[in-house]
Amino acid sequence: MKMLVVTQYFAPENFRINDLVAGLVARGHEVTVLTGLPNYPQGRFFDGYGWLGPRRETLHGAEVVRVPLIPRGPGGGLRLMLNYLSFVVTGVWGAFFRLRGGFDAIFVFEVSPVTVGIPAIAAGRRFRAPIFFWVLDLWPESLVATGAVRHRGALALVGRGVRWIYRRCARVLVASQAFVPSVIEFGARPADVRYFPNWVEGDYRTQADAELPPLPEGFLVVFAGNLGAAQDLPAILRAAQATHDLPHVQWVFAGDGRMAGWAREEVARLGLEDRVHFLGQLSSAKMPALFARAGALLVSLRPEPIFAKTVPGKVQSYMASGRPVLAMLDGEGARLVAESGAGLACAGGDAEALADRVRTLVAMTDAQREAMGRAGRAYADAHFDRDRLFDQLVGWIDDVVKERACSKTN
Repeated sequence: MKMLVVTQYFAPENFRINDLVAGLVARGHEVTVLTGLPNYPQGRFFDGYGWLGPRRETLHGAEVVRVPLIPRGPGGGLRLMLNYLSFVVTGVWGAFFRLRGGFDAIFVFEVSPVTVGIPAIAAGRRFRAPIFFWVLDLWPESLVATGAVRHRGALALVGRGVRWIYRRCARVLVASQAFVPSVIEFGARPADVRYFPNWVEGDYRTQADAELPPLPEGFLVVFAGNLGAAQDLPAILRAAQATHDLPHVQWVFAGDGRMAGWAREEVARLGLEDRVHFLGQLSSAKMPALFARAGALLVSLRPEPIFAKTVPGKVQSYMASGRPVLAMLDGEGARLVAESGAGLACAGGDAEALADRVRTLVAMTDAQREAMGRAGRAYADAHFDRDRLFDQLVGWIDDVVKERACSKTN
């Protein structure tokens, strides 16, 4: 099949859509990606990219068509809004004037913003192709949770926009079972909703021998990924402070984001430099080696209703690594950790409980912790296998394409 992928983010930015595109190409499909100029998370264009391009390139075996956008900058509200809106405008222009040939189907990668659906709908109308919209971030709920939008009228307007997008999609795919009621409330037809979770990225069994930055000795509590407002870094640092009597427990952050600068300053203010360490952004190729060194892998989200419905993508990779998982979050993510036996969970925002869970893990024997790791890996193999999920997605797309072809001939 000829597929168009519409995403505001793409390589060299580090998002799961890169892996999906590579997987589709490996299955023999011809893939074109409509995307923006890479600027996440630094807020400025990556080296080699700028207002003058490149406008076309080949990555992961796919043709990548880039449209200009306003970089997100330091991540303030106004700059983010301009970043989102600029991709809508240039993405619609790109759908009509930059894409060549035709497409059998359109796949949309929707982490914030949901407005990425607008260029996809423009492309769908031009090429008469069905749209598969993968929801990883619920709007307007996430705007409320992060405090980005508080005005009721503005939220109602966003809700109408979400409804307009969902109703124009052949399938709405959700990354969490808990998303289903929300997408139906905002216009998705129940029969057209499918559960499509995040998959395990990379091979965490080989524990690749990648070169890592210097790591402290001791029991490492490793947090990998975005350092943003949603991850509740203040609560994590309170937990680190509460384990001051366990000097061998070291907290390691591998990632970057809007709260990274604040976190470093807060660590200095609290005098935690000897037990909290920042590695910065690491490539995905280094993650298996880092996870293999961890005593526990930490995932957290603020205690907000929207986040209780969310399963952070790192949970699947954590499980596959065979290391115990520490989860400070509510709802669906905590349920997966408990159901799988992969680790220990506590309520979102509960720093004292997180510190207690760390103490519990430290007090366990190596055999007990290894049993948790094996349980998590077995659960990931059963539910989040990359090849199985990719094949399932291609099957859904193929079914819709064939249905449409039959309806045209009848």
